[in-house]
Amino acid sequence: MTSFWALTRAQWFGFWRDKQNWFWLLAFPLMFLVLFGFLFRDAGASKSSLTQIGSVAIIDQLPAEAKAQFDNLFEVTKTDDAAAALEEVRKGDVDGAVEQKGNEVILHYSQADQVKAATVRGTLGAFVDGANVAMSGQPPTLTLKAEAAEDDSLKPIQFIAPGLLGWAVAMGATFNAAMPFVTWRTNKLLRRLRLAPMRTESLVSSRLLVSIAVAMIQMGVFLAVGVGLFDLKLTGSWWMAIPLLLCATIAFMAIGLIAGAISKTAEAASGIANVIILPMAFLSGSFIPLDQAPSWLQTIAKFLPLGQLNEGLLDTLVRGEGPGAALMPMVYLLGFAVVFGLIAARLFRWED
Repeated sequence: MTSFWALTRAQWFGFWRDKQNWFWLLAFPLMFLVLFGFLFRDAGASKSSLTQIGSVAIIDQLPAEAKAQFDNLFEVTKTDDAAAALEEVRKGDVDGAVEQKGNEVILHYSQADQVKAATVRGTLGAFVDGANVAMSGQPPTLTLKAEAAEDDSLKPIQFIAPGLLGWAVAMGATFNAAMPFVTWRTNKLLRRLRLAPMRTESLVSSRLLVSIAVAMIQMGVFLAVGVGLFDLKLTGSWWMAIPLLLCATIAFMAIGLIAGAISKTAEAASGIANVIILPMAFLSGSFIPLDQAPSWLQTIAKFLPLGQLNEGLLDTLVRGEGPGAALMPMVYLLGFAVVFGLIAARLFRWED
């Protein structure tokens, strides 16, 4: 155990002595957060697509001024086929469908995307409230029926920060495993550690401890910048991001160990890690939201470890979901870590 902590301490100081780690694992991803944060700081909400089923008096009878405002917020398509309209909502082709039955305005939305639902519900609710106020001298007549959704004041930073944090941690864990082991193998350090003697489990677990510490630092820096500079709002279960990132670090370190095991040089390991992580980041919505992407791409994202991590971070950090929202992504990431960890153990080499 003494040798384990000595090795962990040596790896920790060795990590921070390499100034490139400071840039690639903290400064570089943080640049994206600051860039996108400033770009979208004052971004307003884009038009929401809405299908109107039959006659909806609150929309059809809006005064000219209110109708112009409504048209700036919604792109409305009219239909009499309620079943087809609901199917479009389920597929994500439109943000919502609205119909009116008596004094009840009914909004249909897909539970698969509560961000869109929150936007549509909040905006349409404002028009319903306005219609009630206009009926002066009478009690509220119209009601909007919709299931509870997220906060309708969500800002772009709410989605930028979790995705970039997920990418930063994935990149850090992968490179933290791939690069050192190749370097140590080529300069014969692994061979000397083996003669110490040093068990493989102690070597890998000490590196894992360093990677976890780096991931926690990344999380702290990202959330501090997001909250302090861009008014990022964290939900009540944001702390579930901590065990989620722990599971993600283990999973992506397993990827890094495989990249390091099959590479002959540090340059090759870096190339393999980049080829894995960067495309996965784009496919998993780390840089751009996937809500407008083709359905097949959204399906692929669900099977990628970074896609699971990003979804879990969104749910726990900003979507207001309870702690349970992180459990399935954590199970998936740990399962991924077991499979790829076994492969990495099979491929691990003390020397070339």
